Amino acid sequence: MKVAVLGAGTMGHGIAQVTAMAGHEVTLRDIEREFVDNGIESISSNLQGGVERDKVTAEEMEATLDRISGTTDLETAVGDADMVIEAVPEEMDIKRKTFSDVEALVSDDTIIGSNTSSLSLTEIASALDNPSRAVGLHFFNPVHIMKLVEIVVPEQADRETVEFADEFVSDIDKVGVEVRDSPGFASSRLGVSLGVEAIRMVQEDVASPRDIDTAMELGYNHPMGPIELGDVVGLDVRLDILEHLREELGERFRPPQILRQKVRAGKLGKKTGEGFYVWEDGEIVGVSGESRTDRQSKSDGVSGEYDGNEGDDE
Repeated sequence: MKVAVLGAGTMGHGIAQVTAMAGHEVTLRDIEREFVDNGIESISSNLQGGVERDKVTAEEMEATLDRISGTTDLETAVGDADMVIEAVPEEMDIKRKTFSDVEALVSDDTIIGSNTSSLSLTEIASALDNPSRAVGLHFFNPVHIMKLVEIVVPEQADRETVEFADEFVSDIDKVGVEVRDSPGFASSRLGVSLGVEAIRMVQEDVASPRDIDTAMELGYNHPMGPIELGDVVGLDVRLDILEHLREELGERFRPPQILRQKVRAGKLGKKTGEGFYVWEDGEIVGVSGESRTDRQSKSDGVSGEYDGNEGDDE
């Protein structure tokens, strides 16, 4: 099968990787060549890490990379695709335009999927002349590790489209859960509920970010605490999702003021080097607001080191 993935960022290149590893031909497209090249480079780095840990063979790595091509031209990417999966920025207008542009270039039976984590699939699909071909495929970060994919069913989707999506998810060695299109679906709604309450606890000085995360990791066996996860996802993304859910579902999703302040200050988490934690080279080195001396003392073992483990990358 030929699959086009639109958007070579964190989610897009991850989707391209797992799809190619499953034996499908993949075209990865973004608006600038630099973005495409960076995406393919990230795939290569992920695979090399798998080889070094004996989770991927050198032959599998080579075959996977051979199945991936990159382009900035939309028609080249989607023209002969059996499935198109968009992983463009999480903005309704961009996603609707992407769907409309894709439909004008693909065959009548091409399935068009969206990796949106919270936006209405029904509204995105309504940009199509034939919205029955649309489906949500919500992957989780990091895509090459996380097993779950939410198969989101918009109002217009037909059963054949949903079954196609379900078979694709199984074929790429993921586990699919089918959810009706509703605000936040299942995972984002539940996950952001936990995350926003953890942020409120920080705001109310109930406990430190470190201790809240440790409580959930050790007490509930979560691989990553809710504060750290917010930093990894991006506090701006968390804020956008909360604003959307507040509009759709009510005041229980009102963003805490401390989250708004972080975003206004440009402290968006891991991607900017500081959110609720301070990050260096992709690792947590302290809590925002700690002095450099305090962080150094903790790293030297004076008061216990927080390891910030994000799981075993393949």
